[in-house]
Amino acid sequence: MPAFSLLALFGALPMAINAWHSLFDVFTLDSKLWVGLDWYREILTSARFYESFGRSLVFSAAVLAVQVPLGLLIALNLPRAGWLRSLGLVLLAVPLMVPWNMIPMIWLSLIDPETGLLGQAMAWAGIDFDHRFKALHTWILLIVMDTWHWVGLVAILSCAGLASIPAAYYQAAAIDRASRWQVFRFIELPRLRGVLLMAVMLRFMDSFMIYTEAFGINAGGPSGATTFLSLDLGEEIKAFDYGPAAARSVVYFAMTLAIAFAFWRAMTAERAEAA
Repeated sequence: MPAFSLLALFGALPMAINAWHSLFDVFTLDSKLWVGLDWYREILTSARFYESFGRSLVFSAAVLAVQVPLGLLIALNLPRAGWLRSLGLVLLAVPLMVPWNMIPMIWLSLIDPETGLLGQAMAWAGIDFDHRFKALHTWILLIVMDTWHWVGLVAILSCAGLASIPAAYYQAAAIDRASRWQVFRFIELPRLRGVLLMAVMLRFMDSFMIYTEAFGINAGGPSGATTFLSLDLGEEIKAFDYGPAAARSVVYFAMTLAIAFAFWRAMTAERAEAA
């Protein structure tokens, strides 16, 4: 009951108030014009909404394709015990503690051709990297930046999953002379399925809602190439279009809730199979 009460107070109630405001053209809190479902019709029939939705999905798919295998690879190659393992886990956790609004500032300073280490290295190698006017370069920077920030989470979760595998499994594999690939395929990967599914869910939900990093790098540019759903919502809030912004946030929440429910069903099925 305490958990339910907190969820209702800080989650359900604000969203219900927001949904109510989405039915109005809001000038001030005391001055509103009823418009019904007009904002929803406008959003769901807008080509820009579906383009932004597509970009958000592509970005989430790209970071998952990079971060999940990379995080798992890092976890598999960390020492199983000792101070080197502890040091590795600490280093993996450091980027997770950096505030989101600092991430784009750090990376923009790194790729600066005049003062940044990466920028100077790319200039020395003859690489013309221009994230401001080349969409592909902006996407590469966003994916690399997000991977640096979050791959540690996948690696740490994978390490936790590997640590839970009983030593008897490895001893039996050694007796059977199983190869390293066979150990991974038939022992480690099946035992990591639940952990990896949790990592995929967390990373998908966070990457799907990316705002601060993308806005800080190029504010959705160049030419809208990195305008995600979250940036569209942010633009409406900053423009004080509270009615459309409220409707867009409700649509955004409904999509996020549907995705979270799909992951929950998958995780429930995973636990049922394990039992």
